[in-house]
Amino acid sequence: IDELKRLPGVGDAINFGARYYSMRIWTKPDRMAQLGLVPSDISSAIQDQNAQFVAGNIGQNPLDNAVDLPYVVNTKGRLATPQEFENIVIRSNPDGTVLRLKDVARVELGSQDYSFTGRLGEIPASPVGIFLVPGGNALSTAETVINKMEELKSRFPAGIDYAVPYDTTKFVKVSINEVVHTLLEAMVLVFAVVYLFLQNWRATVIPCLVVPVSIVGTFAGMYVLGFSINTLTLFGMVLAIGIVVDDAIVVLENVERIMRTEKLEAREATIKAMEEVSGALIAIVLVLCSVFIPVAFLGGLSGIMYKQFAITI
Repeated sequence: IDELKRLPGVGDAINFGARYYSMRIWTKPDRMAQLGLVPSDISSAIQDQNAQFVAGNIGQNPLDNAVDLPYVVNTKGRLATPQEFENIVIRSNPDGTVLRLKDVARVELGSQDYSFTGRLGEIPASPVGIFLVPGGNALSTAETVINKMEELKSRFPAGIDYAVPYDTTKFVKVSINEVVHTLLEAMVLVFAVVYLFLQNWRATVIPCLVVPVSIVGTFAGMYVLGFSINTLTLFGMVLAIGIVVDDAIVVLENVERIMRTEKLEAREATIKAMEEVSGALIAIVLVLCSVFIPVAFLGGLSGIMYKQFAITI
């Protein structure tokens, strides 16, 4: 645990299966009932006799007759072994006999808590949770933890191994792959559709450049706002790529149509095309804004989660 806590990017490491040693007192209800005892009697006796007392000194001032050497009084402190706990006196009887803890309970060194048992399938395990430091890189931290575990594995006792049954970074990796796949699919579809309908290589290249430029701009905005690349922002990008491609194709095809039908140069055709479709493009943006901008101002946990998603789009 200490080795893992010191790794860069790790905020905390918790052993959920830790069973701290304790002195377990397993009472015998039938025997206690015969002797007229209740659990609070056992508890009080243990608290009274398992205590740390300051005994003091012999020969300490003030004294009528000075001594050459004062003595420190050492007494028995807290009890440590099951045998010592077994000899705790519960009650002194009128006939001179003594009722001890071992007469009404079984004492053993055990676990403080038995409510949690760690298992991996049918194999006993000690589950350890690794928590990311705020703002940390989940992928690099996960890789660092795995490398450290491989290093520590060489010092494990025989028959002990480690496994990673739950890794949240897999979802991040899948999300990144989905963005890459979506980007490639969008590029291929744009290339195919535009070239199929316009039969023009130059016109085909233009929309293919729009998407990377837009993504670079998005990353710049995310950096300024302090957003990280996570599943929500990547999901927003996946949706936004399709929107950007649609708008690029609409503008390009309209420009190409005007150039062919009205025999205008590219600059004049673009100006005229934008006069025709600007209203529609702005309307699309305003509709998206009306949906996603209010989401960015939601309160509570939902607002924190969906703020990055909404602003990324």
